[in-house]
Amino acid sequence: MEDRQPLYEGKAKRLFPGEEPNTLIVEYKDSLTAYNAQKKASMEGKGTLNNQISALLFDYLEKNGIRTHYIQIIDKNHQLVKKTKIIPLEVVVRNITTGSICKRLGVPEGKRLDPGLVEFYLKNDDLGDPIVTEGQAVIFGWATREEIKEMKTLALKVNDLLRAFFEERNVVLVDFKLEFGRTEEGEMVVADEISPDTCRFWDTSSRNSLDKDRFRKDLGNVLEAYEEIKRRICAGERK
Repeated sequence: MEDRQPLYEGKAKRLFPGEEPNTLIVEYKDSLTAYNAQKKASMEGKGTLNNQISALLFDYLEKNGIRTHYIQIIDKNHQLVKKTKIIPLEVVVRNITTGSICKRLGVPEGKRLDPGLVEFYLKNDDLGDPIVTEGQAVIFGWATREEIKEMKTLALKVNDLLRAFFEERNVVLVDFKLEFGRTEEGEMVVADEISPDTCRFWDTSSRNSLDKDRFRKDLGNVLEAYEEIKRRICAGERK
């Protein structure tokens, strides 16, 4: 990949053109960022873990009827995906209150939300990815009403699948972020990644974080937490 120019580089990934039409190669970087990239670090092996975890979870969703951009893993840090036109909204599903929602609304941490709460955030680093209403998203042209409805429906289906998946592995799916895109054929699919970078995972018994909160909050053992998530996913797959 060294001789190719990236089409796009973000905080955690780079995108390269694929060999086949309408495909991209995603490179998972070792970088860690938090608080809109105000806190930065690099951790060798983190990109490989996110690549593997995302591939496993995308494959699980595909097997359960959720269309994603994932095609296959190429090597330890790269995977092949379908090229999509990304909808400029991040969709967050919350099952338990923690993090920004507690600060924003003054609600206590640890409150269970059933069904999961769906929120939309504008993908704009310069603005700090602000929360937006469904009405704002439509009025300002970031998504249509039909896209908002479809994204919300798909996000809740993903939530049901992943929550049950992780419960079997003694992991609480606290919240997570999804991005959606449309393929060349117009199909809406789950894109980006699903990993400890984009999800909050708690151990069921200890409530210890097994995700990027270990970096955000200076809890240490960041890579070990990512490795533990992969271990539990793979252990469950072998059952």
